[in-house]
Amino acid sequence: MLTLIIGNKAYSSWSLRGWLAAKQSGLPFEEVLVPLYDDDWESRKAQPDLAPSQGKVPTLWDGDIPVWDSIAIIDYLDALSGGTRFWPRDKAALALARSMAAEMHAGYQALRQQCSMNVRRIFPVRPPSPEVAADTARIAALWRAARTRFGSGAGDYLFGAFGAADIMFAPVVTRFVTYSIPVPDDARTYMDAVLAHPFMVEWLDGAAAEPWVLARYEPEGATG
Repeated sequence: MLTLIIGNKAYSSWSLRGWLAAKQSGLPFEEVLVPLYDDDWESRKAQPDLAPSQGKVPTLWDGDIPVWDSIAIIDYLDALSGGTRFWPRDKAALALARSMAAEMHAGYQALRQQCSMNVRRIFPVRPPSPEVAADTARIAALWRAARTRFGSGAGDYLFGAFGAADIMFAPVVTRFVTYSIPVPDDARTYMDAVLAHPFMVEWLDGAAAEPWVLARYEPEGATG
């Protein structure tokens, strides 16, 4: 059986992507959650199950084969599950989906740095920085392009059916909610669909039940 090592569900955006990929694959897997940044973290991340990724989560083990990095996990699971569950088949849709996923993987540094993931909180409304506003506008435009060209009428997600691009942007959806970032109505409709997906509901329920609280992600003035 596959084993997926993840960090705290409340805070770990990359873990969310890897976990969604494992669920989307339809393959059985064992979930192992390791609390991040507690007193034992430095020693824990050096253990053999995390050593190949130098302590990064998620890490997927297929027997004695480690796979880390969310894009690598998506593609590995895509191959294992028959190549039909993650990426659109249409060539133009595939090109846009892969480009969007890669841009998400490498970009939007302002949004990442200024709006870390915390799915248990909603922070008071405040104007986003110009850099976060620019990231938000770019993301909303890409979502609109995907939905307009390939998703509309085919399903509720970016390319119709839930897939790899939605997995890559799922933590962004939670950030927009957590930080009360204004988005266009069509983006909000897409966000609602992502948040209602059974996999996301399961993850958010798990996050709500976690006992760990990391002060670095808990600014003043938040609500549950």
